[in-house]
Amino acid sequence: MRLASILILAAVPVSAAPVKPKPALPKAKAAALAEVDAMAPEIARMAAELWTHSETALKEGRSSALLAGILEKEGFTLERGVAGMPTAFVATFGTGRPVIGVLAEFDALPGIGNAAVPRLEPRQDGVKDGHGCGHNLFGAGSLGAGIALKRVLLSQGLRGTIKVFGTPAEETLVGKTYMARDGVFDGLDAALDWHPGTENKVSNDTGQANNNFTVEFFGKAAHGAFDPWNGRSALDAVEAMTHAVNMMREHVPPSARVHYVVSSGGDVPNVVPAYARAWFFVRDSDRASTEQHYEWLLQIAAAAAQATQTTHKVTLTTGVHEYQLNRPLQEAMKRNLDLVGAPAWGEEEQRFAREMQAFLKRPEKGISTVIEPLAAEPEPVEGGSTDAAEVSYLTPTACLNLATAGIGLPWHSWSAAASHGLPGASKASVVAAKVMAATGVDLLTDPALLSSAQAFLKKKTEGRPYRSPIPEGQKPPLP
Repeated sequence: MRLASILILAAVPVSAAPVKPKPALPKAKAAALAEVDAMAPEIARMAAELWTHSETALKEGRSSALLAGILEKEGFTLERGVAGMPTAFVATFGTGRPVIGVLAEFDALPGIGNAAVPRLEPRQDGVKDGHGCGHNLFGAGSLGAGIALKRVLLSQGLRGTIKVFGTPAEETLVGKTYMARDGVFDGLDAALDWHPGTENKVSNDTGQANNNFTVEFFGKAAHGAFDPWNGRSALDAVEAMTHAVNMMREHVPPSARVHYVVSSGGDVPNVVPAYARAWFFVRDSDRASTEQHYEWLLQIAAAAAQATQTTHKVTLTTGVHEYQLNRPLQEAMKRNLDLVGAPAWGEEEQRFAREMQAFLKRPEKGISTVIEPLAAEPEPVEGGSTDAAEVSYLTPTACLNLATAGIGLPWHSWSAAASHGLPGASKASVVAAKVMAATGVDLLTDPALLSSAQAFLKKKTEGRPYRSPIPEGQKPPLP
């Protein structure tokens, strides 16, 4: 009897709850997404050409010219060579407020070039540098967003100004830092950027403040065997300093990082080196802590010179703050990421990622297609710094992260450079362009969002006006 009742009940049709139709996209946002779709082949071409060039910090002549030329043909007004850097530019379109900035990077890293294959293999064109941070995808995606916003301004009759900033030398924290010091970002109402990675999310990590500096030691040359007592070794001074720095590591918080290379240590063993140089990065989770560690390192440098009877010179090349997260803008960007979705990697890209993971003896998980949630609070600092932090201190700024290489692959490496050279890698650039363009439309059409983002930044930085870490009048370290 019970079974019969169940069968009777099962046969009775149950009316399903009505499915609510998705709300129609605002016309301007739909237009922006359509513009990016139309540009997808051009975005792919830009990403591929930037990968081919793979030019390092402040040597990005062809890369900068490529992007600036495309923007100029699109009708933007170009200002080249800003802030004393030949490869930095500002492209402007429109009039009036709001003024929305899009940040574009295009520099590569030295010595990590690799063919676009899932194994260690030199490039056939002999280029030894590589986009191990994916800035070829970054630059292409940012231009896609900027051009889409420009076209929407025209087609939808919106008022405002779009600025695309060509920002070189992010890897050495130079480009945006000198641009910020020289007022290039003044007058912006908000800024947007993105970065390749191994996750799909809106960035919720402040990163680390950083000082990038060199220490030069000057000694006296002498024969290394015949009369070394007549010399004073600058290399000894470098070694004394780096030894003391390595002892210092025990006595700084776990959030601190100090790392270096010896960029000059003499020429031949039988000459006491009269000149030597070490290049340092010191970082921590905030600017004040970084400055404290830097002062300690200055004392170590002076002590190393005194101990070796040499002289020394310290040059602070650049410095950056921690990133100022802006919650209202982050939430707007996250809504647009959910709208657009993560890059839809095909089997070819997933197979490439798994083969690369297998080659490096990592779990063969492929590339992430999951969108990570936006945590309620800032996430713990993972390490690393960005000069976009300087922009975030001056105007509301939000950053999108998209997975562009396999899960667990090392960053700033040949494997990342190879991954970013795949023909399909530009799928991430297209998604980034859509999310940034959609968020830009929000900023252009929703005064309440812009007002809340600006109020959030003002409250966060109250009493702490922006002060550039680099001295006024110091020129960028051009090659």
